Amino acid sequence: MQKIVGVKRFGDKDTYFFLQNIEDLELNDRVVVQFDEYETVAMVTKLGCKAEDVKAYELKCLTRKATEKDIQKFEELTKKAKSKLPEIKRKSLELGLMMKFISAEYSLNESKVLITFSSEERVDFRGLLKELATMFKTRIELKQVGQRDEVKICGGVGPCGEQCCCARFLKNFDHVTVKMAKVQGLSLAPTKINGICGRLMCCLGYESDMYEEILSKMPKLGTTIKTPNGSGTVVYNDILRERVSVKRQADGDTYIVEDFSLEDINDVKNGSYEAKKAQRLAEENKQVQEDNKPNINKDNENLNSKSNGEKQNYQNNKKEDKREFKNKHNGQNNTSKKESFGMEIVDASSVQSGENKQGNSSNFNGKEHKNFNHRKFRHKNNKFNGKPDLNKK
Repeated sequence: MQKIVGVKRFGDKDTYFFLQNIEDLELNDRVVVQFDEYETVAMVTKLGCKAEDVKAYELKCLTRKATEKDIQKFEELTKKAKSKLPEIKRKSLELGLMMKFISAEYSLNESKVLITFSSEERVDFRGLLKELATMFKTRIELKQVGQRDEVKICGGVGPCGEQCCCARFLKNFDHVTVKMAKVQGLSLAPTKINGICGRLMCCLGYESDMYEEILSKMPKLGTTIKTPNGSGTVVYNDILRERVSVKRQADGDTYIVEDFSLEDINDVKNGSYEAKKAQRLAEENKQVQEDNKPNINKDNENLNSKSNGEKQNYQNNKKEDKREFKNKHNGQNNTSKKESFGMEIVDASSVQSGENKQGNSSNFNGKEHKNFNHRKFRHKNNKFNGKPDLNKK
């Protein structure tokens, strides 16, 4: 089975298919291919294409895989051709030709130069061709393209703010008419429906079939139809919302415009509007009753969650009160005991040795001595190792 590969030329958005006669090709590899009697470098963009998708009998083979020398030469020729464009424009102005030059490209062997241009009218460029052949000293090919092809090659931003469709993904230009804009209810001003190429925007044809399909189901403007509120004349069709605006006589010379859905109009026409209306009302009443029905389980869950939260807050507050009371009680208790019994703080080593150094002891005045780590308490008159005798006067 033949292997097919897709390649893109540099500066071209289209994909060209060739027979893969080179092994070990990968994506983004550079290859040398033959385009219209001249060689150039292209990049591999697709591998493993099916023969059913393209006309395999018309495909050519790849010339060879591009080497570093080929790539370097191709880059130099591209810069050289680009630098020649201002001189080409000057030559065309001297001959009085209204031409807009887009690109110039050398073949890889420098045997041919392809110059692409656009013009609103047919141009006789035989005199320019002789001038360019003398300047380039090689074979010259001038190729005229349309305004749409110019935007496809150069790219641009459309009125929608996005990149132009032709430069991004369109392969072929479909036929676009003003009728497509009329069907979609768009303004026919050229600034509204034309693209940057000056032609009708390609996107007008994207939704044209859908608009025509919906419009075929809707009544025509000016016709008299029956509505749920009586007969009236169609004055407007909202295609996207599928709604019909109808003008009918209310009282005397007073007219009102009412909006109805296309489904209601068809139901009135078929005689099934009243039955469907009663069914809709029954469903709406049922839904209202279900919405107003109290949810006992949900109320209980909310009550339980609320009670659990209050209980947790109560426990936290209770613990905080106990902690504050304990700290306050301990401070008052220690101060009262030490002041009432006339205790003094002494060093533990001095008590064991029987020596009471005045510098290492101090009377207790509500503050602890900062030099003592081990403490024992002694009454002013009696020494003791435990608790004081509270019964002694």
